[in-house]
Amino acid sequence: MGRKIVIIPTYNEKENIEAILRKVFSLEGSYNVLVIDDGSPDGTAAIVKQLQDDFPERLYLIERSGKLGLGTAYLTGFKWALEAGYDFIFEMDADFSHNPDDLTRLYEAAAACGGVAIGSRYCDGISVVNWPIGRILMSYCASMYVKTILGMKIHDCTAGFKCYNRQVLEAIDLDDIRMKGYGFQIEMKYTAYRLGFQLVEVPIIFVNRKLGVSKMSGGIFGEAFWGVLRLKFRRFHRK
Repeated sequence: MGRKIVIIPTYNEKENIEAILRKVFSLEGSYNVLVIDDGSPDGTAAIVKQLQDDFPERLYLIERSGKLGLGTAYLTGFKWALEAGYDFIFEMDADFSHNPDDLTRLYEAAAACGGVAIGSRYCDGISVVNWPIGRILMSYCASMYVKTILGMKIHDCTAGFKCYNRQVLEAIDLDDIRMKGYGFQIEMKYTAYRLGFQLVEVPIIFVNRKLGVSKMSGGIFGEAFWGVLRLKFRRFHRK
C-alpha cells in the first residue's frame, strides 16, 4: 500500500478547513494530512490545532510567518514528507474545488505508473463547474500554451491536484525549483517529465469554491507565462 500524505496549503480557509480534513480522514486508505498555513489572520491554524486532538498521528501542521507563496508551501511540505518516510505525496486545495473522493483514483494511477498522477480538468473535455467563461478560457489556453512550448503530452499542465511517488520528489532538486506561484505547478510537472518519469492524467470535475476567497491574481499568470519560456532552455539533472 505505502504511506500516504495529503499536503494542503492554507491562507484564510476557516470556512473550509475542518470540513475538508474530516472528509479526507473519513476515506478508506489511511490518508494523513499536512496543513501548511501561511499565518492566516482568520484563525485557520487554530482550527487545525484543535482537530489534532481528534486525529493524533494523522494530522500535522506547519505554521509559517506570512504569505510566502503556494510553491514554497509545497516545497516545504515535500521535504517534510520525504523526511517522514511517506511513499505517496498529494497536493490538494482546501476549498473543495478538488474532490477528496478522487484521492483514491490518483493514488491508484500513481502507484501503477511510478511517476505522477494528475487530476486533470481537460483530458476528457472541459470539466470545470461554476467558473466564469473568461477564467475557463484563460486556464485552458494557458495549458495549451504550456503544452505547445514544452512539448508535454498532457492536457492540464497547470493542474494543482496531484499525487507523486516519492522517487519523483527524491530525484528532483527541490531547492532548484524557481517559480513560486501557480507556475510552480508547471515547473514541477516539466521537471519530472524531463527526468523521465511518466505523467498520467486522471479525469476529475473541478468545482469552483463556494466559501472563502480565491487567491488567483494576474501576477500569477505573468510569472507562469515568462517562466515557461525560461524552462524551455533549462537543463535538468537528477538530484
